[in-house]
Amino acid sequence: MIDSLVTLIIDASGGSAALGIVLFTLAVRLTLLPLNVRQARTAKIRERLAPKLRELRERHRRDPERLHREMTALYAKEGSSPFAGILPSLAQLPFLWLMYRVATHPTALAGHTLFGAPLGEQLAGVIAHFGLVSAPVLVFVSVIALVIVVAWLSARQIKITEEQPEPLRRIMPLLPYGSVLAALVLPLAAGLYLLVSTAWATGERAVLASRPL
Repeated sequence: MIDSLVTLIIDASGGSAALGIVLFTLAVRLTLLPLNVRQARTAKIRERLAPKLRELRERHRRDPERLHREMTALYAKEGSSPFAGILPSLAQLPFLWLMYRVATHPTALAGHTLFGAPLGEQLAGVIAHFGLVSAPVLVFVSVIALVIVVAWLSARQIKITEEQPEPLRRIMPLLPYGSVLAALVLPLAAGLYLLVSTAWATGERAVLASRPL
């Protein structure tokens, strides 16, 4: 199935695997947009209700059942629920897995390059084949550098609240940089996918945060 999908994507992109990965990633992100809008709306509702939620937790901290009922009723007034943001996240997982499989396909990407850099090879393999100072390595490093920039922008978008546990508050700003580590060890095609996908996600969050939902 993945073989046929990758071949179809490359053929539809005029034989360019790099362009195919970019277009396929954009198409999937566009498909996920309604789910992300819903998730952003839930986050805004949670942020707006934060003071009332803190008050409820303080008032009913010894009565979990009453606290759950009060919180559910509070969210219901906003047309939402405490778990409304979970389902959109879970629904995205199959699409993200599919994008990853396409970007890391071991055979269909053979012979395809991005400005001379093999899409199916990792950074270590590119250095071994072409040398540390070479155009393919420069392409790989450029993609990684752009992933770093996008991760930095994404980290700045993270909102940390006092309600979150201290360990979580420390870890959250570092989570976007996981894409950088992945780009360092995965094939260039996966790095390209990570760049396009995270750049879209970062821009999407910025737009949704600035608009009423």
